[in-house]
Amino acid sequence: MSNAGSSATRAGTSRSGPPETRFTALRREITSPSLSFLMEAHDGLSAKIVEEAGFRGIWASGLTTSAALGLRDSNEASWTQVLDVLEYMADATTLPILVDGDTGHGNFNNVRRFVRKLCQRGIAGVCIEDKLFPKTNSFIGDAQPLADIDEFCGRIKAGKDSQTDDDFVLVARVEALISGRGMEEALHRAEAYHRAGADAILIHSKKSDADEIFTFAERWGNRAPLVIVPTMYYATPTDLFRQAGISTIIWANHLLRSSMAAMRETAARIHEDESLVRVEGSVATVKDIFRLVGNAELEDAERRYLPARPAAGAVVLAASGGELGGLTLDQPKCMVDIRGQSLLQRLVGTLRESGVRDVTVVRGYRKEAVSLQGIRMLDNDRHAETGEAWSLACAREVIRGETIVAYGDVLFRRYILHSLLTSSADIVVAVDTLGVSHPHPGKRDLVTADHGFSGDYLDDQPVHLRRMASDIAPREIAGEWMGLARFSARGAEWLQEEIAAMEAEGLLEHGDMPLLLTRLAAKHPVRVKYFTGHWLDVDTLTDLAEARNFT
Repeated sequence: MSNAGSSATRAGTSRSGPPETRFTALRREITSPSLSFLMEAHDGLSAKIVEEAGFRGIWASGLTTSAALGLRDSNEASWTQVLDVLEYMADATTLPILVDGDTGHGNFNNVRRFVRKLCQRGIAGVCIEDKLFPKTNSFIGDAQPLADIDEFCGRIKAGKDSQTDDDFVLVARVEALISGRGMEEALHRAEAYHRAGADAILIHSKKSDADEIFTFAERWGNRAPLVIVPTMYYATPTDLFRQAGISTIIWANHLLRSSMAAMRETAARIHEDESLVRVEGSVATVKDIFRLVGNAELEDAERRYLPARPAAGAVVLAASGGELGGLTLDQPKCMVDIRGQSLLQRLVGTLRESGVRDVTVVRGYRKEAVSLQGIRMLDNDRHAETGEAWSLACAREVIRGETIVAYGDVLFRRYILHSLLTSSADIVVAVDTLGVSHPHPGKRDLVTADHGFSGDYLDDQPVHLRRMASDIAPREIAGEWMGLARFSARGAEWLQEEIAAMEAEGLLEHGDMPLLLTRLAAKHPVRVKYFTGHWLDVDTLTDLAEARNFT
């Protein structure tokens, strides 16, 4: 368990100077003369979404927390399991949390232990209801039995005596209206709970209108802050609650309910289509998940705390013109527009996002059209009569230390590059296993290896390149090279040596990358990393159209 009760209790800075604790922040919301709102959350991610939306407090719902665990709202989740979820929520946000404590998970003894544990984790308050353990959700059945008033007052007193912060808030939830006991019983219970030390009263109703809420509020007369949960009487204008002097409104379960609707629709559509095409544009992006959970902070921390390693460089081979009709008359295909950015710009962006900032581009065809700020440009002026090995040799002066070599007309997901950068191999190539079943006609970059792709996540046997060429027999094809390779400092030395050897043998001018990598594999281990799609080689107008949907 983390120490959420200390470092994570701060909710902001008060005007008087010292940071305001979450306990103080919740008490301010509950006791404020203006109407305040708490939004439901049930895990760390939903807590972040509540904060991002602008709410000033969170309702940790018992119903939705249980449902998110696949359990009924009947105390099937133990109080320690609930505490684990609350800790993740407290770690994920700076907002104060009022937790739905059901009946207190037992008698007075359970309540006081629960409250102490909540305080330790920086949970700012708890709401307990005057029903029996194990609880039944208020909207199930009628005339549910209620706790004895004196016994429930004992739970309240035990909770207040056990809090370790003076501003911890205990809300007593009155279920008399829910259970059909009437207004007088509800008022009698509320007054008893207030005298026992409850900081606020939650009056609950399951009617479709708010008439009995307004009647209770008028007769209660602001003796203590009044909290409501308008799940059933949602159509009542919020201004009427302000006029009635309600302290706090809890939006109790709507994040979970909305997520259920969205997940059902997405799951059904993917099942029906056997494809992601119709859903990919309507769901949150993976980048949005990374942003919300704080990947940027982790990257900053890695720079502060991990030993510095020399940054990798990259050589992008972009000397060929390509054949994309009129689009490549005045520029090479690496400069073709992909939603406001050139293909080359997108590729370089992926490299930079992965920490590869020293990028060299070898240009050739219409070289004056190839320009990108902060990128070193080298020229292969013999691009029309030479191959890729010659273009790579044009950049041999920058192949020092760890180096990425990539074709200039490919796009790939960032995780693929990350996998290569974190490999322990001296030379590693990215291979798409979809090439096994769909080899592209005329492809030069087909791969055969000493071990095929198994799909078994437990299979961590290293795979090594045997040969890369266009004439590999279909039964021997392990995949297609993606045009992406990484060389360690040692691997870069081997690469330099092989370029020199090909030059000495007269093979450098017309040699291509498959030949160069095959020769390296005959002398040194060349590791193969298998992937299943998530990249694109832009060779045709159809590829270009697909690239515009590649995000």
